[in-house]
Amino acid sequence: MEKLSVVIITFNSEKYIKEAVESASFADEVLVLDSGSSDNTAKIAKELGARVEYQKWLGFGKQKQKAVDLAKNRWVFVLDSDERITENLQKEIKEILKNPKFEAYEVPRLNYFFGKPIKHCGLYPDKTIRLFDKEKARFTSDEVHEKVVTESKTGSLKNHMLHLAYDSVEEFIDKQNRYSSLGAKPNRIKAVINPPWTFFKIFFLKLGFLDGWHGYLIAKLYSQYTFWKYIKKGGA
Repeated sequence: MEKLSVVIITFNSEKYIKEAVESASFADEVLVLDSGSSDNTAKIAKELGARVEYQKWLGFGKQKQKAVDLAKNRWVFVLDSDERITENLQKEIKEILKNPKFEAYEVPRLNYFFGKPIKHCGLYPDKTIRLFDKEKARFTSDEVHEKVVTESKTGSLKNHMLHLAYDSVEEFIDKQNRYSSLGAKPNRIKAVINPPWTFFKIFFLKLGFLDGWHGYLIAKLYSQYTFWKYIKKGGA
């Protein structure tokens, strides 16, 4: 069976880190790469047996790749501090690592928005590569919206992990405001056209209305994020 390292990047993540590390404790190594937390993130992680390292913030892509590079084992699972590896997913990962047929695997995520699991809005199964052989795959260097790339064919796991995306509307707005600044692509035409299209796509085409008021909020807030992304750094 291949040995596994679960890597987690953190910054002032004491609200989430305990359950994240506990959900990863089945792995041979849990590595937390912190970027200078002023709270108890590192202390909590160490007390739970995680290996804690420090790296000044490099941007999401480079920071996650640094964590992967520091991992002791060839196979890694990349977990965010607000994500949880469920028991069923743990079992599936263990089975995969007995005899991996692919060099990278997509993992579905069940996203929680404002306390509710969201099954529509294009947010489920929300597959992303998280389990991979670090010698065959790596993160892009994008400052935000990073992803794992590989030249090999990828597999797909059946069981999902949990993502505690946003507890409140205020948290969503704050985070998307920061992300839109990092990923700003000034374009006045798209600033006018894309936000209403984003709402229509999420709420109607991707069946967000089946998630009720939560679906409406998500569609509305993502359309606002789209506007911010295309208007920032461009000014009036």
